[in-house]
Amino acid sequence: MICKSDPASIEAFLTDTSNLKTGKTPGVYFPETAEEAAELLRSAREGAKRFTIAGNGTGTTGGRIPQGDWVISMQQLDSIGEPVKLSENQATITVQAGALLENIQRRVEQAGWFYPPDPTEGLCFIGSTIANNSSGARTFLYGPTRDHVLRIQVALPSGDLFEIPRGKYLADENGMFRIELPLCGTLSFQRPQYRMPETSKHNAGYFSEAGMDLIDLFIGSEGTLGIIIEADLKLLALPRRLFSCLVYFSAVEDLFSFIERAKSPEGGVTPRVLEFFDGNSLDFLRKDYPDIPGNAAGAIFLEQETDSEREESDLERWLELMESSGALVDMTWIALDRQEQRRLTAFRHALPLLVNEWLNRQQESKISTDMAVPDRSFRELFDFYDAMCRKNRFTFIIFGHIGNSHVHLNILPRNREEFLRAKALYGEFVEKAIALGGTLSAEHGIGKLKSPYLVAMYGESGIMEMVRIKKCFDPNLVLNIGNLIPESYLAT
Repeated sequence: MICKSDPASIEAFLTDTSNLKTGKTPGVYFPETAEEAAELLRSAREGAKRFTIAGNGTGTTGGRIPQGDWVISMQQLDSIGEPVKLSENQATITVQAGALLENIQRRVEQAGWFYPPDPTEGLCFIGSTIANNSSGARTFLYGPTRDHVLRIQVALPSGDLFEIPRGKYLADENGMFRIELPLCGTLSFQRPQYRMPETSKHNAGYFSEAGMDLIDLFIGSEGTLGIIIEADLKLLALPRRLFSCLVYFSAVEDLFSFIERAKSPEGGVTPRVLEFFDGNSLDFLRKDYPDIPGNAAGAIFLEQETDSEREESDLERWLELMESSGALVDMTWIALDRQEQRRLTAFRHALPLLVNEWLNRQQESKISTDMAVPDRSFRELFDFYDAMCRKNRFTFIIFGHIGNSHVHLNILPRNREEFLRAKALYGEFVEKAIALGGTLSAEHGIGKLKSPYLVAMYGESGIMEMVRIKKCFDPNLVLNIGNLIPESYLAT
């Protein structure tokens, strides 16, 4: 097994996209087999080492940044198997944790299959997407990563290599699990007893529900219970055809009416993606896309799966919905072929790049939200975001996954004073989302940056529920300390 401790090798593992700058480590291990990863954890138990698991640095919450602990990099564990057909409409593929999401998606599509989860960054490691229960635009139709994982292999802090196929380990009527392991012995514990938020997307804290599957406890646990080494992913038949549209609106009220009807069964449409851009987002994009209407107050990007027989009728239903909702139909961008869809996808992904260009000319980092609320409460949260930012005269944009009542607010401070005010306002946004039955994080996870806010969501009793589970699997506290659970609570 390779271990590097020279400053040049270490430096790359002290950053991710969170802008957290406090990383430090004595060295980085690169296991090449599952057994090597497990052996590292066995040595930690004996030698009091601590480890931080490193994905590919695409995370936004500082989860992979070590705070003095050794790093375990997953990049050598990157094999991708071949799809195995299970039925006409379903297959599976075995992948190691360090395989890139975009490489997996390319492999399965070449074989005529489809892996639905689509986090924006295709260069992320698949193991990280499982550890974070990642989601994306297609989550509106297909759900998050959790819904597409059939099996995981985990290296536990005890050094056990533990196979967890879906359906094998279920909580009993009292919420209890009982597991027998060679090194760890018998583990008996109860699922967390707190209530989960009433949202369609959620990635903040350990999963819990009546009769739950043990695999779902590990999915979204942010590497605090074990290292995901390998997984079997569920694949679906590749959609026959697809079209996408960018729909502009001159009035925000019309846009919200359109979304409500598009999500309703009575709307007659079945989108797999519904994404939102506010007027400020469109202002940023006009630099590269001057054809954006000057009177557009917002826009919706949508995707619809179809086939050659239904494509025309599906398009007609969408056009009828646009017209009856007051959309700027003549300015609608419709992409029917792959080349045009790639251009429209580039439009979707251009916004973060333009925002980063703007921030590079400033001295401060952005303040961004990742909260989601139940559908019934979305408009209240959106209006609160908008009103508070305008009251403070911030430069800001609101965009993202409106289909799941989950949009990202980015406040773009122009100076230190604005940054401090925006950071204080973030706490108010957390309180508002939680009061509306929402979640602190819908897709990016908690990591190190957001762990202090998790107490506001679950209370101290809920945090101690997580501590109880953490210490059951990791009694010596050797794995991903500082991620998800506020470290101060682990000392109790």
